[in-house]
Amino acid sequence: MIASEQTDAVLPREAAPFGRAEATLLFAIRRTAIAGLNDAHATNAFLGLFGMSYRRPLVLLRALMAELARASAQTIHVSPCCCMRMTSAEAAILRAVALAPSDLRAAHAQLVSVLGTFDCLGAVSSAQALGQAFADCGRPL
Repeated sequence: MIASEQTDAVLPREAAPFGRAEATLLFAIRRTAIAGLNDAHATNAFLGLFGMSYRRPLVLLRALMAELARASAQTIHVSPCCCMRMTSAEAAILRAVALAPSDLRAAHAQLVSVLGTFDCLGAVSSAQALGQAFADCGRPL
């Protein structure tokens, strides 16, 4: 389950990323979590970042978000798109995608903390594929 509402217990604490690839990924994660897998704003953001090579990263982002929602044993809190800070869950997802191509164990640890379950092999595999797609398209995280 992915939630976009903010409570006092879950406040955005970490600064949003400054890099274009990281900021676009965070935006797309938020839009996908809030508006669904077929959100046009997330698609447009990836089109602007990758040009005509946007499809592979977009499909892999959708797979990651679907897998996170399926495998999660707890609510994943997501900030609104305009927020300049990240929740701990958003930061862990970004770190997992960045780490997965080179350090699968560290990425698994990040996703375990977000999902609240040890059964997240599908999410780790999706994060690894998404991180590799960013690198292959010239935008490594």
